[in-house]
Amino acid sequence: VIWAGVVLSWLAGVACVDRSVRLSVLAPNSTNPTQNRGQNLQQIRPVVEYAVQAINSSGLLPGHSLHLEFRDTNCSSTYGPIHAFNLHNVTDVFIGPICEYVIAPVARYAAVWKVPVVTASGFADHFIHRDEYATLTRVSGNYRLIAKCMVATLQHFNWFDSALMYFDYGLKSSLGHSDCYFALGSVFQQLTSMNSHRSRSQSFNETTGPVRFKEILLELTEKSRIVVVCADQRTVRDILLVAESLNMIDSGEYVFFNIELDTRKLSLTPWYIEGDKDNERAKKAYTALLTVTSRTPDTPDYRNFSDEVKRKAGKELFGPGPISTFVSAFYDAVLLYATALNETLAAGGHQSNGTLIVQKMWNRSIDGITGAVNIDFNGDRIADYSLMDMDPDTFEFRIVAHYIGIKDKLEFLNNTKIHWAGGRTSAPPNRPECGFDGSLCQTISPFLVLTLVLSSFLVVLAIASAFMYRHYKLEAEIASMTWRVMPNEIGHVAQSKFRGSMHSLVRRGSQLAQKKKRVILRILGLVNFSWFSAPKTCDDPSPCESLPLADSVIGRGTQTVFSEDGVSLFDNGRGQMFVSTAVYKGVQVAVRPIDKSRIDLSRPMLLELKRMKDLHHDHVVKFYGACVDPPNCCLLTEYCPKGSLQDILENEQIKLDWMFRYSLMHDLVKGMLFLHQSELKSHGSLKSSNCVVDSRFVLKIADFGLRSLRESSGSLEDCESYAYWKRLLWTAPELLRMEHPPPDGTQKGDVFSFAIIVHEIVTRQGPWANQVDPVTLNPLTPKEIVEGVRSGTGLRPTTSDICCDEEVSALMKRCWAEEPADRPDFNTLKATIRKLNKDNESNNILDNLLSRMEQYANNLETLVEERTADYLEEKRKCEELLYQLLPKSVASQLILGQSVVAETYDSVTIYFSDIVGFTSLSAESQPLQVVELLNDLYTCFDSIIENFDVYKVETIGDAYMVVSGLPMRNGLNHAREIARMSLALLKAVQSFTIRHRPWDQLKLRIGMHTGPCVAGVVGLKMPRYCLFGDTVNTASRMESNGEALKIHVSPLTKAALDKFGTFILDLRGEVEMKGKGKMTTYWLLGEKESTDGSPTALAQADLSEVSPSLKENESASAPSTPPQPSTPMQNNSFVPISNQRFQSNNLSKPTSNHNNVSATTPLLQGDMA
Repeated sequence: VIWAGVVLSWLAGVACVDRSVRLSVLAPNSTNPTQNRGQNLQQIRPVVEYAVQAINSSGLLPGHSLHLEFRDTNCSSTYGPIHAFNLHNVTDVFIGPICEYVIAPVARYAAVWKVPVVTASGFADHFIHRDEYATLTRVSGNYRLIAKCMVATLQHFNWFDSALMYFDYGLKSSLGHSDCYFALGSVFQQLTSMNSHRSRSQSFNETTGPVRFKEILLELTEKSRIVVVCADQRTVRDILLVAESLNMIDSGEYVFFNIELDTRKLSLTPWYIEGDKDNERAKKAYTALLTVTSRTPDTPDYRNFSDEVKRKAGKELFGPGPISTFVSAFYDAVLLYATALNETLAAGGHQSNGTLIVQKMWNRSIDGITGAVNIDFNGDRIADYSLMDMDPDTFEFRIVAHYIGIKDKLEFLNNTKIHWAGGRTSAPPNRPECGFDGSLCQTISPFLVLTLVLSSFLVVLAIASAFMYRHYKLEAEIASMTWRVMPNEIGHVAQSKFRGSMHSLVRRGSQLAQKKKRVILRILGLVNFSWFSAPKTCDDPSPCESLPLADSVIGRGTQTVFSEDGVSLFDNGRGQMFVSTAVYKGVQVAVRPIDKSRIDLSRPMLLELKRMKDLHHDHVVKFYGACVDPPNCCLLTEYCPKGSLQDILENEQIKLDWMFRYSLMHDLVKGMLFLHQSELKSHGSLKSSNCVVDSRFVLKIADFGLRSLRESSGSLEDCESYAYWKRLLWTAPELLRMEHPPPDGTQKGDVFSFAIIVHEIVTRQGPWANQVDPVTLNPLTPKEIVEGVRSGTGLRPTTSDICCDEEVSALMKRCWAEEPADRPDFNTLKATIRKLNKDNESNNILDNLLSRMEQYANNLETLVEERTADYLEEKRKCEELLYQLLPKSVASQLILGQSVVAETYDSVTIYFSDIVGFTSLSAESQPLQVVELLNDLYTCFDSIIENFDVYKVETIGDAYMVVSGLPMRNGLNHAREIARMSLALLKAVQSFTIRHRPWDQLKLRIGMHTGPCVAGVVGLKMPRYCLFGDTVNTASRMESNGEALKIHVSPLTKAALDKFGTFILDLRGEVEMKGKGKMTTYWLLGEKESTDGSPTALAQADLSEVSPSLKENESASAPSTPPQPSTPMQNNSFVPISNQRFQSNNLSKPTSNHNNVSATTPLLQGDMA
């Protein structure tokens, strides 16, 4: 009971003790206008103490009390961080610092210490990066807000060209940049980021005088009338006096802005200096100045606060007038922190949780002594600023507007307006009426005025005369009716006459040219279109019975497919229509009868006939004229004997390469571009049957214009007929939806029709080829297709199964877009087709046809190319075979007929292997079975050694010889390559299956040795790449003295492998070698994981005869499943080593005179046996 009472008494005592919250104020003790805006610790201290006293007495922090700690930073980037470092463990918040170069390091360290930093300074834009200054809160605005204030002011008066003029320290100064440099730097950056604003800037230093000010003003005002100045009051006054001397004040065209950063220095009469002779000039100059400064609260609370602080600290410390908002903002800094701390404690937090307190301070608003303190999400106060102008009556500066930061808006006070200099009643324009240099208001002499007037009169008179002449000329041409054709001018077609030109072509030229032309004519005969069909008959003989038209002659090609309604009738079994031909003025022309009993030649009709007559273009059918005398009414147009484009595309006998197709598209685009640029404006009925090809294979557009004459006067076509719906397959969807579409169509509708024609050219299967119902998979009828296009469901020709260039496919999709505005015009299409047809830019493709026909007639060059290709292919095969027999470097020398010089290699590793018991196995097998066995085995071996940097020398019976380190040197890697290869071959042979004796196990015996050798080619007939040297003999002895399913390693090879530290070897002991005496040899058991992360052991030898301890250590790496002989390198028990790339050595050494033995000599073969 006594103990419980003691505890309760202790808890009650603790509850009664206030917890101390330490505030560390960092500020310079001395006044330095260049670094701390004239503010110091003596001015800040009474404000902060006043704030602490008010908060402690208000009960805002129950159970807690604020205590202050002051430190002199001396505006030093060294002392300031040292004080912060000494205090960060015992303080809860830093109030300050003031100087920019002290704030930066302190705020960085505080972010690490998680201590809040609340300051009324730190205006630079760099402090906006909260990833670097995570706990910094600024309660007095920043330069970015000043820039926004200036931008809002300039935009309010529609000023877009401005000049910036600011003070900065000289290059030799150690003070860095001035506040004006940073302030107007933000303004300049803000202005230049806006496309509508243009700004220029110029700096000056403390040594700049009136002469330089004049130069700067003249330079900046060349492109601007708005000048923004940032400097101390005396310098601003000097600049305005220079501007007044330049007549910039009286003109009223110039406006000056002064950015006043320190409200302590703000004066209501900055123009006045006691006893200065220029006071009157300055007063006049200041009428053109507007001042932007921090907003000072004009409230009783702020005045009482200012008086109380002055009373406590002494009026001489602050001077007359209210306290600067820069100093009073420290009161708001303490209040903001206390408010956030109170909320943190209420939420269960602790005063040491600086991160949480900072979050409570950001993105909020409180009522401070300087007004509403709005802190944004980034910890910066959204401050307000004031715009001041000089009152013309009192000559004192007064506030006329406030920039409200939270609204980003300039708001003018009631009953106030700006007084503009030069007697202006409104703001001057951004650009003067006469321009910046006055060039727009040049004085014009009376003589020049008279000259201009007379010249203008003469020009107007000339234009009027030209229009009158053109009008009368047009009327005369219309009245002359040059297009009119009389019936007696139309004659019969003389068949021989028009065939003679083709035959005369053969008789001209040299004999060689005639031979080529005969071939050309034979091919041209394939594309001279004539079909076994009846000619078109006239249902009403009256309009056309008296015309001397040629009949359809079967097989002579005198008439071309040119349907009357624009549709090529290959379907429905109705045969094919032909255009009638006649002779007009010695020229064969196409005759189109007019199905009208009477033609009314009104003025619009005469004008249209005249325009048709005037149309001349290489890709538009020429209009010769019209006969309007009943009953011989008809239209005469150019005759194109090769038929329509539709007929050419559907004739499988004509071979069209892509060059030909692109040429057709190009011709079509050029013709349509001409029509769209002419007075006709559009075609309206563009189809592949309305595009014809002349004798020179030039595509031309037909059936345009004169729509009233082309329409039949009889009954309308049956709306349910097949021909009616097929004729609409080229029509654009917006025209199909119109109840009364334009007779001549639209330009965008022609683009849609062009896309359908391009699809025809690509597929050569007619319009809308292979279009099927997605549900029933039945082919769609023309009616179903037209209804699908009209409904707007996006039905279009299929492009997924056609073979064409991607650009052509994209071109079609753009041209048949649903929205007409999304379709390109023919100017764009011309540029696109020109790219596709860049190899054929001529007006016709006759030259290209002649070239292709000559290739058909004289294909000798093609045959030679084919034979050459066959020869090169056989040569390649022979070289590949030779490269398999000899090293590539050696084979290349032999191919060139060069002698191969033997080369000495200082260190290589040679591998020998044979099959134990191969003789008895061969005796028990058929010869063919032995061959199959060796082929399967060596095929397996060959596939494995391809993964290693080795060279297969030869195979003799069951013997297999491989070397590494030549012919391409690979440093010390040859021993490792042979060792890994040996392990892989041994693993593969353990799972190798003999096809005719699957129960038998092949027992491979392997030997390897490292040493020098000489390599070279012996003989010219059947040359062989041989190895010479004692190393070859020793390697052979290692194999012959080895054991089955083991790898016998010499001491030199063992020493080379030990350098890698990954191979497992076991001592065999001394072995008597023939010709070598006793030699200590080793067994290669496998490879383990290396320290550098190289592959694990590739293979593991049989451990049955290895010491128990070694066997236990290595048993974990033994494979669980034997590899398949067909794919030995894919076994899961080892990882294949990638084939190392190596470089050839171009330095050949002379052959050394050693007592060498060739690897292929009979003696060696006998020893191996």
